[in-house]
Amino acid sequence: MPWESIKLNSGYNIPSIGFGTWTLGNGQGPIDQVEQALDNGYNHIDTAQSYRNEGETGIALKESGLSRSDVFVTTKYSGTNSLDIPTSIRNSVNSLGISYVDLYLVHSPRLAVPDIPTCWAQMEKVKEDGLAKSIGISNFGVQDMEILVASAKIKPAVNQILLHPYVYRQQKPILEYAAKNGIIIEAYSALIPITKLPGGPLDKPLKEIAAKFGATPEQILLAWTKAKGAVVVTTSSKKTRLQGYLAAGDITLSPEDIAAIDAAGALGEKKANIKTILKRVVVGAIACTAVFGACNFLGISMM
Repeated sequence: MPWESIKLNSGYNIPSIGFGTWTLGNGQGPIDQVEQALDNGYNHIDTAQSYRNEGETGIALKESGLSRSDVFVTTKYSGTNSLDIPTSIRNSVNSLGISYVDLYLVHSPRLAVPDIPTCWAQMEKVKEDGLAKSIGISNFGVQDMEILVASAKIKPAVNQILLHPYVYRQQKPILEYAAKNGIIIEAYSALIPITKLPGGPLDKPLKEIAAKFGATPEQILLAWTKAKGAVVVTTSSKKTRLQGYLAAGDITLSPEDIAAIDAAGALGEKKANIKTILKRVVVGAIACTAVFGACNFLGISMM
């Protein structure tokens, strides 16, 4: 299925769809689900220090019987337990039961302590020491990337960000900056318009396009994400859905399809912003009413 690998600026290839462990928790559940993903053809597993299931991911990798070179493994520095990067990466590879990860990410710019250049120098050392084949970032905005690139000896290979049609316009500057600097975008939570925000402007075009391809709306969203040049990180506990996500790699959307999804996404973003503003106004009004009421009770004039 044509989820082709993408060449990173580090010279290594990253599979363009990965199975994420963010929502899996720990215990036997994530072990079973990672094993299921591997059994169904996912050769890219994405975890993180803060997900607290690197150990379970490692067990699944071992029990799969696959050789180390058969699976692309990503984990992230999340600042868990206030541990530094050198300590965290060694703990991560030990938990995963492997000698290196294929990709190591700084989970957020707020973890770049005391500053981004110092943090990134530590990440470069991780690569130099052979503990990660490629290094990258997650949730970094344009300004964060500009600071990083200005001092970097090694550019980040990827920036993993929230990406779906309802946030595409606000995330577009990140995609554009990344493209200009040879940084691949990874997209997480691509299915949020369906899983968390149903009933929005995207429902109609997704259903219409899905009907045309004999596909599901979820597959169309993944095909849209792929069309934006992003690596997809997704998850499901259901085998049929995992297989469907892989099948989405066969879908090539037309420019008209993509434009329709973009337009509906922008409309949904505007509606979401209006709802947010209205919510803030209502909360503010309630707060003001409470203040006026208290002042009247205490005999304090607000005029």
